[in-house]
Amino acid sequence: MSAVIAPVPARRRRTDQIMRATLLAGTLVALVPLVLVVYYLLQKGLGALSWDFFTTDPTGSFLGPPGGVKSAIIGTILIVGLAMLIAVPVGIGIAVFLTEFCPPILRRPVGIAIELLAGIPSIIYGMWGFFVLAPFMTDHVQPFFINLFDGVPVLGTIFAGPPSYLSLFNASVVLAIMILPFITAISRDVFATVPPMLKESAYGLGCTTWEVVRNVVVPFTRAGVLGGVMLALGRALGETMAVTFIIGNSFQINGSIFSPGTTISAAIASEFAEASDVHMSALILLGLLLFVLTFIVLSSARLMLARLEAAAGR
Repeated sequence: MSAVIAPVPARRRRTDQIMRATLLAGTLVALVPLVLVVYYLLQKGLGALSWDFFTTDPTGSFLGPPGGVKSAIIGTILIVGLAMLIAVPVGIGIAVFLTEFCPPILRRPVGIAIELLAGIPSIIYGMWGFFVLAPFMTDHVQPFFINLFDGVPVLGTIFAGPPSYLSLFNASVVLAIMILPFITAISRDVFATVPPMLKESAYGLGCTTWEVVRNVVVPFTRAGVLGGVMLALGRALGETMAVTFIIGNSFQINGSIFSPGTTISAAIASEFAEASDVHMSALILLGLLLFVLTFIVLSSARLMLARLEAAAGR
């Protein structure tokens, strides 16, 4: 005998319709600030748009002619790339340690300590980087790399001296520490979702802990780990105050990571108060460029996650 499905009362249907309309209105309201921000950036920034704007360096100050931002774009790519190069393996390594190797009594305190790093204001990171990290890097770390790669083609230029308190390298280390909690926290959470049966089966076949992590845990959670990495990348692209403190705000990059430089966000923060007319338009265009870069990164992350999930579903 087939089951008889009772009709939904009209009152409940109306309630569902009201709830659906309310949620849709809330979603649209949340999108209004995004639309207004994009409209403002386009309206105020397109006046400075030109090919030379992206392909030339300023002379002395960004506010002076020719006013190009090539060095800011290169600085952003360099500092974010170096920060991710440091933070990704360290963050994932900490997550593996917390889930697979850490004694249970230490797992929670260490995890909380790592997560607390995300709550420290960026300006505190900048001050710590300038007064504590920079002297240590200048006295001990930078001279080591300068001497190690002295005379080596390409690497000798990348790690050329002299040591400097204000440098792309120091800013990258500070930025790596800032994004480390995002990678660690998300990776640890997704590692904890691996079914115990899968790991126990691998151990039963004689796998070591490292083999279980490499062949079971990481493949099972790669979509979540990639999502955490992309979230950290989006955070790194927009960081301003900590980077401004320690990067040197120089618009001339000589090829060495130990030299001062600048980023898009640091250029906006350091020059916005003195800008006017076309210079203001150029800074707003820089903001639009940063917005576009962040949007591309997050969209690419969503696309890669969708493909990974589809591949896992097959």
